[in-house]
Amino acid sequence: MSAAPTRHTENGARPVRLPWWAVALAVVSFVVLLFVMTPAAEAEAAGVPPAVASVVHFLARLLGAGV
Repeated sequence: MSAAPTRHTENGARPVRLPWWAVALAVVSFVVLLFVMTPAAEAEAAGVPPAVASVVHFLARLLGAGV
């Protein structure tokens, strides 16, 4: 894999290039936060919807919280 040639600007600074996964991670994070902030179409009277509970449980196990 060869490195792309870098061009210097007048002040000597090099342009910053982000890898593809950095942009994808930002997009995924935004979509997840948007999903969390929007209310559910059918809100339950009490408790957490099963889908959200399973995701939280999975993330807790993944992070080692031991829930």
